[in-house]
Amino acid sequence: MDIEEGMGRKIVLSIAAVALFIVSFVVVGTTFGVDGGLSATGGLAMLGSLTGFILLMGALGLYFASQD
Repeated sequence: MDIEEGMGRKIVLSIAAVALFIVSFVVVGTTFGVDGGLSATGGLAMLGSLTGFILLMGALGLYFASQD
């Protein structure tokens, strides 16, 4: 199966962004985890990770759109 020119780069960047998102959630969970839950500061850190992921995916989308 052949892929279009530049599709490999899009796949790698998208997978890297998702992996970074998962790693950030794991780091926040292990750093701010308290008694099987998450502290208030950890909740804010989790929200920051989610916001960062949304912004990163938006930036990647703009980058991919400008490459076409």
